Amino acid sequence: MAHDPFGGLTGWDLEGFHNGGDTEVWRRLGSHVVTLHDDERGEVTGTRFAVWAPNAQEVRINADFNWWTGDAMHLVPGSGVWALFVEGVGDGTLYKYNILGADGVWREKVDPMAFFAEQAPANSSIVYTSQMGWGDDAWMEARKTKNMQVEPMSIYEVHLASWRKGKTYLELADELVEYVTWQGYTHVELMPITEHPFEPSWGYQVTNYFAPQSRLGKPDEFRYLVDRLHQAGIGVILDWVPGHFPKDEWALGRFDGTALYEHADPRQGEHTEWGTYIFNYGRNEVKSFLVSNALYWVQEFHIDALRVDAVASMLYLDYSREPGAWVPNEFGGNHNLEAIDFLRYVNRHLYERVPGVTLIAEESTSFGGVTQPTNLGGLGFGFKWNMGWMNDSLRYLALEPIYRQWHHHEMTFAMVYQYSENFILPISHDEVVHGKGSMINKIPQDAWRQFATLRAFYSFMWSFPGKQLLFMGQEFGQRSEFNEAVSLEWWVSDLWGHHGLQRMIKDLNELYKAHPALWKLDNDPYGFQWINADDAGRNAYSWVRRDGEGQQIAVVVNFSSEPWYDYEIGLPETGRWTEIFNSDATVYDGSGIGNFGGVDAHEGDWGGFPARATVQVPPLGAVFFRLDEPAEDAEPRRAIVEDEVDVTAPVDAADVEASE
Repeated sequence: MAHDPFGGLTGWDLEGFHNGGDTEVWRRLGSHVVTLHDDERGEVTGTRFAVWAPNAQEVRINADFNWWTGDAMHLVPGSGVWALFVEGVGDGTLYKYNILGADGVWREKVDPMAFFAEQAPANSSIVYTSQMGWGDDAWMEARKTKNMQVEPMSIYEVHLASWRKGKTYLELADELVEYVTWQGYTHVELMPITEHPFEPSWGYQVTNYFAPQSRLGKPDEFRYLVDRLHQAGIGVILDWVPGHFPKDEWALGRFDGTALYEHADPRQGEHTEWGTYIFNYGRNEVKSFLVSNALYWVQEFHIDALRVDAVASMLYLDYSREPGAWVPNEFGGNHNLEAIDFLRYVNRHLYERVPGVTLIAEESTSFGGVTQPTNLGGLGFGFKWNMGWMNDSLRYLALEPIYRQWHHHEMTFAMVYQYSENFILPISHDEVVHGKGSMINKIPQDAWRQFATLRAFYSFMWSFPGKQLLFMGQEFGQRSEFNEAVSLEWWVSDLWGHHGLQRMIKDLNELYKAHPALWKLDNDPYGFQWINADDAGRNAYSWVRRDGEGQQIAVVVNFSSEPWYDYEIGLPETGRWTEIFNSDATVYDGSGIGNFGGVDAHEGDWGGFPARATVQVPPLGAVFFRLDEPAEDAEPRRAIVEDEVDVTAPVDAADVEASE
């Protein structure tokens, strides 16, 4: 008997794919170099090609080995999958599938499971086998016990193709790693690196879900970048886009002449504002495809977290639709029950399969339980972007200082719902593009006030409950909006104001990591206490952060152009409070108004606090104080919290809500 024309693939191998339970479908579909036994010749090596096209009349493989003339593939019995083993074909082979649909039309398609693809505008799939030798064993072992909710998390969001335009994965493995290490971030978040032909989509219109962007190099070269980041102690977050896909006729859409991955009804299957298709989350094969894709990046590329794009568009059937242009669910409501089930599935599966992994939701509505565990009815995400905080903060910053007093609550309102979810505070790419202006240019008045305000705002952000994310270029105050076609304006980072801001972010990151009070109890009410949330007349805010183990840090932020001398605050302990940070320091190009190393807090009731101190608060500035020398007769104090939360255990939103 000759070798198997299916390359060892059987209908039994595909049962999990058809029932939605195969979460490693990339191991079965796509192209794989395999060795088979031939009765006459022994071991035979070649490539097995396999593609799901259940409604096709015929499928051929067009490739460079057959001069693109097409070889007939065979339907694996009872599977809807077409397969072919081609002897002597290996890595580097270019290929596409030519599919004869039920409508009698031939369509040439790229492989949905391809690991590698040609650079745009070419789009052929490429047979590829990883040869990566990983060096991040220590990181991967330590990750298993990580709980990022009680760890420091300072994220640098990067568009790899334009961070330094023209750099490859290999070059970025040196330059990006060195820069992020110097800046002190704990994580980088990569905007989608999956293959996409349209550069201005920034990767959010994916045509190859399993292939890293070939413009920057080969898949193993991207693996090398991740490996280098891990060896430098930096986590890697990858933007993942399961919410929609583009209509390129050579990609997923109408793959076998029918709506295979998407709904046929445009009211269910299309985002008209984006010009894209919506996945059919109720189809088992689609669920296997997407959950496998999530696991693929985590397992095969050692990605530490996935940030799921546009979750709101998945949750609501009427998202960005006029009345009558959407189909209600079986109960007559607007929730996409199939998408909700899928999100719970992918979250639950990844947390079970890969301990220490984190999934993050970009979710812009008040949908309940986004970060609540799935067994309690939540979606199961580890974190949610706090879009409300972001929008409120940016509106506040855009005001002239004299008008900020009437919008004071916009900077305090986030604490009203802080413990409803596990939040990340994002200043992302979306906020510095399409006419919104860069961060520095959102702020009114002259350059000195712009930079001072931005330093104060970042100080506010880094000391406020929640992890933080900052998009590239905003750490040194780039004035131009984000433009994927050009590099960041690195040359300005040597100029006054820009350099000081960049230096401050570096120091702020190091300070943040070194002080658990700034991150350990982000989701515990004991971790935060207002000193004065109501000083609107002076545009001032003050609070205390705690780590639950004795460390206490007091923060005072002034968004007025006036310095506040002899500004009185309450404090939880008497003793010496050392000034550990001042955004107005001359090294940051500030005016240098400060507290000469610290202040002494004395007994005296102040707003419910047992101690009080007088501090100097710079204009458009922030100061942090750490309790280093409690008074000798001071007794340990802890704020009273009804049904206290165990601060040594992971905290979720449900636990906190139950305690309030």
